[in-house]
Amino acid sequence: MIDAKDSHSTRPYLIRGLYEWCTDNGFTPFIAVLVDDTVRVPNEFVKDGEIVLNISFDATSALKLGNDYIEFKGRFGGIARDILVPVDRVLAIYARENGQGMAFPLLASSVTPSPGVESDVQTVTLTSVTSDKADPGNPEGPRPTGNGRPSLTRIK
Repeated sequence: MIDAKDSHSTRPYLIRGLYEWCTDNGFTPFIAVLVDDTVRVPNEFVKDGEIVLNISFDATSALKLGNDYIEFKGRFGGIARDILVPVDRVLAIYARENGQGMAFPLLASSVTPSPGVESDVQTVTLTSVTSDKADPGNPEGPRPTGNGRPSLTRIK
């Protein structure tokens, strides 16, 4: 019998499932990634240590959603780049059009604090700014971002 601690992470399977759900429903799958030195992305597009990547069929070439890495070629500013994202660095996968998806907790192995500094694991919550439903935690409704797109909001 396999012990739970010896089994594979569910994260890559959930990412693949939500990717498939997005594409089957005509949505554009985006991933939010916490960037460190193990992530290979164009650094000029990293903001506050994070990057959001469009992983749709139209935006990528040779996309591989593996158990350990997400790999593809993508164009940034018209330049083709090789992208490599360790699965444990993915904060969320969601549909651009409605913000539906899943946020993941940071794994303990993903948090690398500076020497002598204790790390605080942060929770990430997906919110849709285009939703017609009232949010019980926000009676004024969703906050518009100015461009009408869903956004990823970090709750600390």
